[in-house]
Amino acid sequence: MPLHLAMWSGPRNISTAMMRAFENRPDTAVIDEPLYAHYLANTAADHPGRDEVIAAGPTDWLTAAATLTGPIPNSRAIFYQKHMAHHLLPSIDRAWIAKLTNCFLIRDPREVLTSFIKVVEHPTAHDLGFPQQAELFDAERERTGKTPPVIDARDVLESPRATLTALCRAVGIPFLDAMLHWPPGPRDTDGVWAPHWYASVERSTGFAPYTPKPDPVPDHLMPVYEQCKPLYDHLARYKLKA
Repeated sequence: MPLHLAMWSGPRNISTAMMRAFENRPDTAVIDEPLYAHYLANTAADHPGRDEVIAAGPTDWLTAAATLTGPIPNSRAIFYQKHMAHHLLPSIDRAWIAKLTNCFLIRDPREVLTSFIKVVEHPTAHDLGFPQQAELFDAERERTGKTPPVIDARDVLESPRATLTALCRAVGIPFLDAMLHWPPGPRDTDGVWAPHWYASVERSTGFAPYTPKPDPVPDHLMPVYEQCKPLYDHLARYKLKA
């Protein structure tokens, strides 16, 4: 049975590496941030390459949703969708999301925040996607009566095989060793924003070992961190056990 697998993350996570892992499966097609153009076209977010992303489209979320819930490209069995939770604007109807198998990729908000401000200087909690992740997680849990799969970036980096095996088991597919290693370089499936964000993953050939990030949260951004931390903790309570 076809699997439309949506992975809801936030920025400055290992979301692109996760996309690489799934794209290295012979049974999987991937798509990179399909709601990004709509998000930029309907907000004032000042992201690198903004005009290019909007031009690449689609800027209509209905068009994106039809693709995401439709036939899987190249007749593959799995359609892995790399989503940024903050791209899910309040104006987007959520009904189509029920046609997907929804999973959540989380990361410590201190590490997200101190990385993100190197590109966007003054983010809000909504720019980091934590409120949207929590909202969607709770809605899916209520709708299905089950806990959606949650994985933590640190767990993936510390134990990639075990964590990905747990994820695959949770969504009903076999784990494949091919998910642990991939060729370096860009992909045709990468978004047009890749030159601004993907330098590290383009050099990678697998999941890098976890390295603690010592950067402190700047004082003026502590309110943002304090808003995100309990939302992260809420999802972390349910993360898959490797």
